Amino acid sequence: MKRCINLFAAAFILLFAVSSCKKYLDVVPDSIGTIDYAFRMRSEAEKYLFTCYNNLPYFGDVGSDPGFFTGDEFAAQYPSSIYFDIGLYRIARGEQNIVDPIANFWDGGRGGRSYYQAIRECNLFLENVDKVPDLSVVEKRRWVAEVKLLKAYYHFFLFRMYGPIPVIRKNLPVSASIEEVRVPRQPVDSVVNYVVSLIDEATPDLPPQIMNEASELGRLTKPIALSIKAQVLVTAASPLFNGNPSYANFKDKAGVQLFNPTYSVDKWQKAADACKAAISAAEAMGAKLHYYVPESGETVSDSTKLTMNIRSAISDKWNAETIWGASNAYASGVQSLSQARITSSDPSNVPTPPADNESIRSILSPPIHIAEMFYSNNGVPIEEDIHYDYANRLTKIRTVTDKDRFYLKKDYETIQLNFDREPRFYADLGFDGGIWYGQGLYDDSKTWFLQAKAGQFGARLGASLFSVTGYWPKKLVNYKNDFGSNSTGYNVIGYPWPVVRLSEMYLLYSEALNELAGPNDETYKRIDLVRKRAGLKGVVESWANFSKNPTKPNTKEGFREIIQREQMIELVFEGKRFWSIKRWKKAEEYLNIPIRGWDLEQEEAVNYYRVRQIVAPVFTPKDYLWPLSENSIVVNPKLVQNPGW
Repeated sequence: MKRCINLFAAAFILLFAVSSCKKYLDVVPDSIGTIDYAFRMRSEAEKYLFTCYNNLPYFGDVGSDPGFFTGDEFAAQYPSSIYFDIGLYRIARGEQNIVDPIANFWDGGRGGRSYYQAIRECNLFLENVDKVPDLSVVEKRRWVAEVKLLKAYYHFFLFRMYGPIPVIRKNLPVSASIEEVRVPRQPVDSVVNYVVSLIDEATPDLPPQIMNEASELGRLTKPIALSIKAQVLVTAASPLFNGNPSYANFKDKAGVQLFNPTYSVDKWQKAADACKAAISAAEAMGAKLHYYVPESGETVSDSTKLTMNIRSAISDKWNAETIWGASNAYASGVQSLSQARITSSDPSNVPTPPADNESIRSILSPPIHIAEMFYSNNGVPIEEDIHYDYANRLTKIRTVTDKDRFYLKKDYETIQLNFDREPRFYADLGFDGGIWYGQGLYDDSKTWFLQAKAGQFGARLGASLFSVTGYWPKKLVNYKNDFGSNSTGYNVIGYPWPVVRLSEMYLLYSEALNELAGPNDETYKRIDLVRKRAGLKGVVESWANFSKNPTKPNTKEGFREIIQREQMIELVFEGKRFWSIKRWKKAEEYLNIPIRGWDLEQEEAVNYYRVRQIVAPVFTPKDYLWPLSENSIVVNPKLVQNPGW
């Protein structure tokens, strides 16, 4: 019998001595939880393969996805309520620490799982899969490729959080000395090279697409592998990791420099090539930007179609834009957290959601600066638009007229900020006076709309079931959810979390091309496709006609601002923004913006639309890299703490 001992993890904090054995005991008979048993036949080995998959993050989960709820896209009531534990949001409030780190994916704990344990389980699979007697050569090659890609992804996940990390190529034997298991951190470039090499090894043996959709959707494919590679190389080429002078003196105990202080444009070339390859592989398998097609019984205007292009690209299961959908992370609970309590102008023929329905949590709350981020209806930032009333955006109250009826409730009073915005603003956000298509009403001549002032249907419910800002992430709510025939329930239709969409690859490619050689027709091509789907003109035309800075798209620096904002808008609420603003080295700019909302206690529009500050988040230079627990450093003296911690 082989002992299941994790010497590497023990060198960090003496944990997981038999955790793989215990985990495997969940899927084999009692007292026979050995590695030999796990690989004695194909059916048992497949269970261990799924154990490797099981370590993937729960994307879109407020309690365990560090990209989703640690930045500035959402606010929530603080402290936690009986309905909701703010968990990872504590990081945004400056509560990260070295004693018991939040979202600890190094050791495991406080919303994180140990990804070194996940890597160890991948290594165990790779070391033992040859023992399976009834596994075909073709299938074995595929399984090995999947596990290699998972192992690469777990290293990448740690890299984004901690920077230079120990690379674990294989598990150490039980006989390894204490000195051998005290593994030091590797330089950033070494980590990236190793992750990329693993992906390159895995890619040829992965299927180009899933053929057996009934049982295999969510498993890894060649386009997924190439997309992960693109993300890795774009991250490595970005300012945080590419010639960052802030870490010029960051060295390990042996004096090895962990960050290369020299900027390399070649890293952007590799990133651009990887993005192009990912796009080509995905498109070859039929990937394309998703456009909403009304189903039978759905009657919508062209305006509503534009908003539904965006909403359905997220929640329509396995649509053609989804390159990687996470079958282990079905978006369900997050929809209840995002759903506003809405009402209809004429509810006589449809069920009206009861005001005390606790299944509608209505808690996730985008702040005002996220609402300000979206473009005007002319496709440029509202602060740049020569026609937009930017000066009065937070003070001027307007009454909705007929021309805006598909986005705003006719004759309703709402703030200037909510008028004259691009379709993605209305697709992604719910707010006082905003139309909310779907949820049982599929004719946009009679739709739900939001009333969020004090005493109204969508306002505060009890101590905690409400948006603290007056905005809701409508984008995350499947428009086919409904309130049930008896008006007492909220029926949620889950969807696999879209980990990678084709639109993201388009925008990363545009970014890489710009950093490589500045803007040109090829650089504009993909971003303009994304904008077209959102009902906007191309960047050159939009800026030339409507911006105070009409030549902005013509320079590398100007287009850099444009492509970064485009990514933040297109991918908002998808767990991307937090990682992006960190790799751009702009986190101190964005993650210290005060979280603001409307005055929720007021009944009249003139009083409700008064800006109030909810919390002042905290982000300092040390927060670019998360801390190792102090216990890890005590157990493994070869480790060094991240700067500032």
